[in-house]
Amino acid sequence: MAKVTLVFAALLIALGLVGYFGTGAQHVTALIPAWFGLVLGIGGLLAISPSESRRKLFMHINVTIGLIGFLGGAIEAIRGYLHAKSVGIAFASKVTMAGLLLVYVVLCVRSFIAARRSGKV
Repeated sequence: MAKVTLVFAALLIALGLVGYFGTGAQHVTALIPAWFGLVLGIGGLLAISPSESRRKLFMHINVTIGLIGFLGGAIEAIRGYLHAKSVGIAFASKVTMAGLLLVYVVLCVRSFIAARRSGKV
């Protein structure tokens, strides 16, 4: 799952950069997905370890960060939609961030369950 984390980190960084430059590089908040991607990327690199306990620790931290990012992105997307403030690039970026992180969290939880069932824990 550490390598999957790096893929999602790269996608979030790309999303943040596209959102930032898509808005004319005026709104620094468009880089929020990139910051989540950077943190997940660092956590993913730290999770690539021969030590099982270290890998488990950082993957649990990563999935927690992913869950926080999903909730934040989803709540902001809903708020923006209801207030009709951001139905353009900002709205699309929030929805995409929430979607990516939801998929990431689901994949992590499924991996944790599979590891528990196989007795690797």
